Amino acid sequence: MYQFICYPKCTTCKKAMKYLDDHNIKYEYRDITDKVPTKKEIKMWYKKAGLPVSKLFNTSGKKYRELNLKMKVPFMSKDECIELLASDPMLVKRPILVSEDEVYVGFKEKEYQNI
Repeated sequence: MYQFICYPKCTTCKKAMKYLDDHNIKYEYRDITDKVPTKKEIKMWYKKAGLPVSKLFNTSGKKYRELNLKMKVPFMSKDECIELLASDPMLVKRPILVSEDEVYVGFKEKEYQNI
């Protein structure tokens, strides 16, 4: 069983959810604004996804642009990035699909085909 972490108004999240539903992939739905990711979860996600922590930022989001994070994130430590991501769920790239062994950040249909 997967945990599907998303923002309900996000069109990418809606596409990913449709893909999961169309392919009968079972998941537990979680609204990222109702249950904000913890530092521990974020740390686990980037490690399991095999991504740098910077890839967990929603770079197309309003908040990311407002805080001028494009210029700041490259100079931040992993811990600083995790702290910032845990402080505001709108900074986190969505959707996030989590299983015991895998984490998919964002929606790429080719990656979801591996499920």
